[in-house]
Amino acid sequence: MIDIALKINDEVNSFLNNTSPNINWGNLPENGKWSNKEIIGHLIDSAHINLQRFIRCTYEDGFKLIYHQDEWVKAQHYKDADVAELLLLWKLVNRQIARVLTNYPDDRMSATCNNSREGVTLYAVEFLANDYLAHMQHHLNQLKS
Repeated sequence: MIDIALKINDEVNSFLNNTSPNINWGNLPENGKWSNKEIIGHLIDSAHINLQRFIRCTYEDGFKLIYHQDEWVKAQHYKDADVAELLLLWKLVNRQIARVLTNYPDDRMSATCNNSREGVTLYAVEFLANDYLAHMQHHLNQLKS
């Protein structure tokens, strides 16, 4: 898990230092699309949900924790937020995720949680960590283009 934690830190640092200053944070997207602030807000939400998953998997198995992304983004009014505050929050939550993953207990690597809205779909914490990183990279690439 240490390698995933390092990659998360690298992605955050690279984005904040090289990309974020060049992004139009005041963009107005087409109908139904998220603004750039809402995309970073979605990444904040994803970080919060996944941090809970990683922590709970250290002591619990098979719990259900789902995320309704559109509802969360809407409820938090990211489009009206200060971008510096959003970026700081995103950075700090990811630092905490990296800290948790760096120190992840070896005997809990196969712990699972259910993140399916319907039925039961169990994912091991290592899969969740890799998926979280890939999800972050996907949305950061959206912001770069």
